[in-house]
Amino acid sequence: MSMEQISAVLDFFKIELPSWGFADTGTRFGKFLQDAAAVTVDEKMADAGHVHKLTGSCPTVAVHVLWDFPSGRTAAEISALAAAAGIKIGSINPNVFQDQQYRWGSLCNRDPAVRQAAISHIKDSVKIGRETGSGLLSLWLADGLNYPGQADIIARKKWLADALKTVHGMLPPEMTMLVEYKPFEPAFYATDIADWGMALLLAKAAGPRAKVLVDTGHHYQATNIEQIVAWLLDENMLGGFHFNDRKYADDDLTIGSIDPYQIFRIFHEIHNHHFRTGSLPRIAYMVDQSHNLKPKIEAMIQTVDMAQQLYIKAAIVDRKKLAAAQAAEDVVASENLLRDAYLTDVRPLLAEWRKSRQLPADPLAAHRDSGYEKRIAAQRRAAHGQKGGGAYA
Repeated sequence: MSMEQISAVLDFFKIELPSWGFADTGTRFGKFLQDAAAVTVDEKMADAGHVHKLTGSCPTVAVHVLWDFPSGRTAAEISALAAAAGIKIGSINPNVFQDQQYRWGSLCNRDPAVRQAAISHIKDSVKIGRETGSGLLSLWLADGLNYPGQADIIARKKWLADALKTVHGMLPPEMTMLVEYKPFEPAFYATDIADWGMALLLAKAAGPRAKVLVDTGHHYQATNIEQIVAWLLDENMLGGFHFNDRKYADDDLTIGSIDPYQIFRIFHEIHNHHFRTGSLPRIAYMVDQSHNLKPKIEAMIQTVDMAQQLYIKAAIVDRKKLAAAQAAEDVVASENLLRDAYLTDVRPLLAEWRKSRQLPADPLAAHRDSGYEKRIAAQRRAAHGQKGGGAYA
């Protein structure tokens, strides 16, 4: 590929940052606090804007309705915060798992009043999306069962399908609903949307503006995620990604930290779809990681950099040669065409693109040189009190 073609690919590839990724996070056992972690929505927007300024590829930030729209703050105010940071509000994420009323589920709860409460919250979230100019409603449910016999699986399926149809009917024409799946956690016997097939059926039943969201960590160990991606693309049902990496289960590690070749193979299927159809699919690429030990902003920059590298590597696969090798049943040549692209050092190309867009060639180094993290750590200690230190204490 020419540098002009690579630049066009990188210009097209945008990655949405999650507001919650800049806040203190942890495991079910506790948190390791960082002084530079964002506490308020103002701080989250500032940090996301800082990452976008350095990378040029993160123009939107995903927001969580209960966490990012505190009482007394309007959607217009939160949008203004984002605009002041040089970004926009991206996907809207309702919270139908935190309140005590959702102990037995939200949209799958046997109590119609609880189901209606969940729908009402999602309706409010759609309204926020309309007011902020968001085009995405991202739904993840914690609904499920922990023990056999606990509830009627099919009854819950029907309640869920009816609720999603209702939600779809609330969407403005410009908004897409993303349906996410997860095989387990917090439900360990039967999660109500446990895999991509369930999400696909529910999305198709809900309506034409519903698509499937694939979280790369939400799969069992041996799952071929790129095959799922290829199938969803072919069905025009792939709406978005939550990117992270894992060693065992839903570890929420930094993208590419464990298996970068897997993300490369996923991107390969996306570029292959482009080659086959002539159209690069519109996919919402989002980050969903838990940076418990790494400094939040550094982990985000690392993530964006790795995603861009892997996206370029997948783009430079010689697909005409690959098609010819596949037609000849030349397995070795076919595999090597992918390997050669994956093993190509694309960092000089990425640096050249950044310089041409007046961006730092090495955004992580630029961030460290800027002193931003040390400065905000001091500011946030003064504002919120000493939390626990960290890399920039």
